[in-house]
Amino acid sequence: MEVLDLIFRRRSIRKFTDETVSDAQIDLLLQAAMAAPSAMNLKPWHFVVVTDAEILRQINRALIFGKMKAPCAVSVCGDLRIGRRAETFWIQDCSAATENLLIAAAGLGLGAVWCGVTPIGRYQKRIAEILLLPKGVIPLNVIFVGHPAEEKPPRTQYDPKKISRNTFGNPWNPD
Repeated sequence: MEVLDLIFRRRSIRKFTDETVSDAQIDLLLQAAMAAPSAMNLKPWHFVVVTDAEILRQINRALIFGKMKAPCAVSVCGDLRIGRRAETFWIQDCSAATENLLIAAAGLGLGAVWCGVTPIGRYQKRIAEILLLPKGVIPLNVIFVGHPAEEKPPRTQYDPKKISRNTFGNPWNPD
């Protein structure tokens, strides 16, 4: 049950203290992220860790929903330079890595929130400029990370109306 408790505790945290996130904590988040599944084991991800205050301000200005004042941000990017096959599933692979990072943050007592970048072209362009991403490296998101200055109760958003058994529309009625 510990894993499920952790998943339910993972919430989008948008308010952070000024306390820094240690390099050791960031490294654990990245290790968890890279433990994600990857189609054909291509691992088309690249992570840009941002702790510089000016770059964080630029990211805050670039993303309409990215105004969080966190001491750290991680942009999960798809590195399509690794070959044509990476184009097929990079979004799924990087999304799985993102979720692992978010759950790991909750497990470390940190707060985090996922702010989407892809598929909004102007966000992709601006974040790529800010982070000096080379051609072929596409930012999927920016995850703000820090010590939480707010607390949210664990929850699930379980809705059996969004589940079908065997074929679409056939109600899910668990035994």
